[in-house]
Amino acid sequence: MSIDVLVADDQAIVRAGFAALLDAHEGITVVGQAATGAEAVALSARVDPDVILMDVRMPEMDGIEATRRIVGPSYPAAKVPRIIMLTTFDIDDYVYDALQAGASGFLLKDALPDELVNAVRVVAAGDALLAPRVTRRLIAQFAAQKPRASRTGAVEGLTEREREVLTLIGQGRSNGEIAAALFIAEQTVKTHVGKILAKLSLRDRVQAVILAYDAGLVEPAS
Repeated sequence: MSIDVLVADDQAIVRAGFAALLDAHEGITVVGQAATGAEAVALSARVDPDVILMDVRMPEMDGIEATRRIVGPSYPAAKVPRIIMLTTFDIDDYVYDALQAGASGFLLKDALPDELVNAVRVVAAGDALLAPRVTRRLIAQFAAQKPRASRTGAVEGLTEREREVLTLIGQGRSNGEIAAALFIAEQTVKTHVGKILAKLSLRDRVQAVILAYDAGLVEPAS
C-alpha cells in the first residue's frame, strides 16, 4: 500500500524538493503541499495523508499549532496522520513543544535523501523518530519544566517483560537495540511494543517515553 504524504513548508523550493524526492520512491505518494500551518490543517482534512512533513516555522500558523490541531479531538478526518517536524537545528526550543503537541518525531532539513524516505516509512509504520540522545534531551526537559507526574500505577497492568521493554523505549532504544539487550527477536520486540501501546492507550513511542518518565522507569540522566 502506498504511503500518502503531505508536505508543509513556507519555502516553495523546499516543498518542491521534498515532494519530488518522495514521489520518486515506490510506495510513497505526495498528495498535497501547503505553505502555511493553517493551509496544512485544512488540506490534511481533505486529502487524508498518512504522514505530514511539517515545518516548525511557518506564517499565519506555525507547525506546532498546526500539529496540535491535527492530532486534537476535533480533527475531522477518519484517521489522524503521523507528523514529522522539519527543523533547521539538531534540537531547538521548538522540538519539545512539537513532541508535546503530538508530533511523532523530527528531521533536520538537511537530512540525506535516504534519511527522509526512511523517516516517512518509519512513522507510517507506527514508530516514532527519536534518536537516543534526543530522547535523553526530551526527558531532561521534562524534568526541568515540570515535576514528575504520579503515574506509577499506570504500568501495573504490564508484564515484567513489557516493563523492561518500556524502560528501554524510555531510554530511546530502537527495536533492534531492545532485542539485543533482552536477547529476543526483533519481531518479538515489535509485538511487545504493540501490546504496551494498546494496554496503556498510547499513540506512539513519544508518549511511551513520557509515560516511562512519569512512571519512574527512567531518569533524566539515563
